[in-house]
Amino acid sequence: MSESPNRKTQLDAFDRLLTIMDELREQCPWDRKQTIESLRHLTIEETFELSDAILENDMEEIKKELGDILLHIVFYAKIGSEKEAFDISAVIDSLCEKLIRRHPHIYGNTVADDEEAVKQNWEKIKLQEKGNTSVLGGVPKSLPALIKAMRIQEKARGVGFDWEEKQQVWEKVEEEMQEFKAEFNASSEESIDKEKATGEFGDLLFSLINYARFIEINPEEALEKTNLKFIKRFQYLETAAKKAGKKIEDMSLAEMDVYWEEAKKL
Repeated sequence: MSESPNRKTQLDAFDRLLTIMDELREQCPWDRKQTIESLRHLTIEETFELSDAILENDMEEIKKELGDILLHIVFYAKIGSEKEAFDISAVIDSLCEKLIRRHPHIYGNTVADDEEAVKQNWEKIKLQEKGNTSVLGGVPKSLPALIKAMRIQEKARGVGFDWEEKQQVWEKVEEEMQEFKAEFNASSEESIDKEKATGEFGDLLFSLINYARFIEINPEEALEKTNLKFIKRFQYLETAAKKAGKKIEDMSLAEMDVYWEEAKKL
């Protein structure tokens, strides 16, 4: 495979970053003080900032946030080299070896004609590498519940444990909805068993996430877009009410709904 014509420029830029990292670690009091543990929460924050930029489709911001995350990767590798545990070349070499192992249809004799076959091979190889006793053992415990549900379902699918048709999945959604409705009828004034309701609601959400996966909708992305849409409409409501000389907390729902409908049209 021929190299990209700007490969030297890319390598020079990476070499410049490594040099700056060396200088900062040696000369800057803040950078010198950082540890792998102290950087952790900052890395999580940067990842969410990248997520925001992607959802807003802001390419300039995506570029900046990718730079911040790359800085963190280089920073961790610098600390690793100081501890004589690993350096950036070891990180990159390990990644390259993993990519080659997990793409036997490119670097070996395995046949994978479509995306689904590639994903199944990936999960099987990953399971062998990590020596997990469970297919689900590789799902991080600290993942947000919605994303975790999606990853659990994907991993189970990777070994063939999944519905065959999307209609079956939708029937499961309707079944869970009916069970929830039967147990916790909205028209009833009786107090509900919160623990049981939580379990039933979780089942309903899990089935909806499953259906979203089947029709190739990312439920996390879908929910976040709805969150952002709600925020924009609510902030319009607040601004419009203020311009009209009204306090939102003193308005009736009917009054607020007028501005909400305006926001929807916008």
